[in-house]
Amino acid sequence: MSSASRRPLIAGNWKMNLTLAQSVDLSRAVRDGAASASGEVAVCVPFTAIAAVGAVLKGSAAALGAQDCHWETQGAFTGEVSAGMLADAGCAAVIVGHSERRRLFGDSDEWVNKKLGAALKAGLTPIACVGETLEERESRKTWRILQTQVEQGLKGFSPAELAKLVVAYEPVWAIGTGRTATPAQAQEAHAFLRGQLRRLHGEAFAQSVRILYGGSVTPENVDALMAQPDVDGALVGGASLKADAFLRIMRFSAAAPASADQ
Repeated sequence: MSSASRRPLIAGNWKMNLTLAQSVDLSRAVRDGAASASGEVAVCVPFTAIAAVGAVLKGSAAALGAQDCHWETQGAFTGEVSAGMLADAGCAAVIVGHSERRRLFGDSDEWVNKKLGAALKAGLTPIACVGETLEERESRKTWRILQTQVEQGLKGFSPAELAKLVVAYEPVWAIGTGRTATPAQAQEAHAFLRGQLRRLHGEAFAQSVRILYGGSVTPENVDALMAQPDVDGALVGGASLKADAFLRIMRFSAAAPASADQ
């Protein structure tokens, strides 16, 4: 499978934002624009907005996703939501291991592995996030961090079980900072990650997995990022909260010149 046969995915991560009314308005714009998007579209919304946004997106080309899940199916876990509950509520996807979950809420590689398994068991598409901090990049630990996160995150699963897997590379130093990895930096990291997937489960598996870029994706830089051969989409934060910006990102053109990263 070549990069041309991996259907791009643009996923919005709304994080802890928007009222129900605002969520409905934004999801209507996404729904109406999804039919003319350059690839698949999903929005990962707060738990409180899942029902309302799901009603708007039902039957459209835009998929509904959540931002996290617990690994247990049910039980005494106050404040948590299981993957099965998300699927029952209409979600098709869920983010696991986002850097904010790792940094602020203690999500370890072991937890990410458990959440990934729960998502797969529930039939959800897991968007598994990996990425290095600025300190780790500057101390030349990027490749070690990415290798560990991939190995531990996918531990114990066969290629067949990981058929729905989506990986998102998010350099932590570029999330919400306005700093974006250059297209060349993104491609280098994505190629390394695909190499790790190849090492774990072979060439066919590596070529089948979509790897998204996440980290201050904007209408201005999305075309150059998407022109890279191993960038298969984007996990979009702040720009996904603005209808015009997100619609432009959804309609990216991957025909940007190779020099666009200069």
